[in-house]
Amino acid sequence: MMPFGRLLAVSLAIVSLTLWGQDAWSESARTIKLVVPVPAGASTDFVARLMAEQISRAQGVTMVIENRPGASGMIGTEAVSRAAPDGTTLLMTANTYLIDAQVRKASYHPVANFEPICFLVESPAILVVNSASPYRTLDDLLNAARARPGELTMASVGPGTSFQIGFATITRMAHVNMTYVPYAGSAPAVNAVLGEHVTSVFVGYAVVAEHLKAGKLRALATATLKRITPLPDLPTFDESGFKDLEVDNWFGVVAPANTPKETLSQLAGWFTAALALPEVKARLAEQGLYPVGTCGADFGALIRKRYDEYGQAIRESNIKGE
Repeated sequence: MMPFGRLLAVSLAIVSLTLWGQDAWSESARTIKLVVPVPAGASTDFVARLMAEQISRAQGVTMVIENRPGASGMIGTEAVSRAAPDGTTLLMTANTYLIDAQVRKASYHPVANFEPICFLVESPAILVVNSASPYRTLDDLLNAARARPGELTMASVGPGTSFQIGFATITRMAHVNMTYVPYAGSAPAVNAVLGEHVTSVFVGYAVVAEHLKAGKLRALATATLKRITPLPDLPTFDESGFKDLEVDNWFGVVAPANTPKETLSQLAGWFTAALALPEVKARLAEQGLYPVGTCGADFGALIRKRYDEYGQAIRESNIKGE
C-alpha cells in the first residue's frame, strides 16, 4: 500500500494537471477564429468584423478575423470544412458558397460538411443602369434587348453566383438574348456600369446605395418578393411579370460538421444578441444591409432548399465555373 504522504503528493499532482488542462482548454476556447473567404472590404468582411467586435466585447471571448480569399471563396471555405468541430473555427460566408461547389471541383460538400449557425443579414439584389442610360424602366431595357439580340449586356460578380443564376432566369423568362459579363467582384462590376462599359449590372443594394443616392445610377427592379424600404417606388421583378422571381444575396455563419449542438446553440445566441443591438442595426443600415437572424434548424432548412434550387437552375441554364 502506498504511504499516505506519497499518495497525497500524487493526488495533488493529478489535480494540478487536470486543472491546468481545463485552464488551457478554456483559454483556447476563448479565442474564436472567424474565417472570411473573400478579401477585406467586401460586405462579407464588413459583417464579420461587426459581429466579431460586438461578440468579443459582450461575451468575454476573442473573436479574430482571418481573410482567406481565393478560388471564388473556396479556399477559405475548404479550410473551415477541415477544421476541428469544436466551435473555435467558423465560416462567415455569402449564399454563393452553395453554388461554388456545384460549378467547380470542390473537396467539400457545402451542406454535408457544415453545421448552420445563423443567417445574419441580406442585401437585396437589384438591377441598375447608368443614370445617362435611355432605359428608364425594366420594360425599356428588355424591349431594347429584343430589338438588338446579344448587344445589350448585364454584368455581375461571377461566374457561378446567384446573380448569374438570376440573369439566366430573367433572360429565359423574358425570352431575350443579353450578354452576361462576369467580374471578379461586385465593385468592379459597378464601376463598369458607371463607366458605361456595360448596359446594366445586377448587384446587391449595399454596393450601389450611395451611387443611387448621388443620382449616378438608376434602379430598374429589385429581385425580392416585396419592395424594399429605401426604394419604396422601385417595382419588384415579381410585380413586373416575373412570377416569384427572387435572387438571394445573404450572409451567414456556419461551423464544421459535427460541432456539438450545445456549442452551436451558444454561438447562435451570441450572434443574434449582437444583431439585435441598435448600434449594429444602424451600422448595417448605413451599408444597405438588413438584419435577419434566422438560426439553427430554420437556417439549415433554407440552406438545403437553396442548394437544391441552385442546382436545378445551374443544370437548366448550363452554368459553368471558370
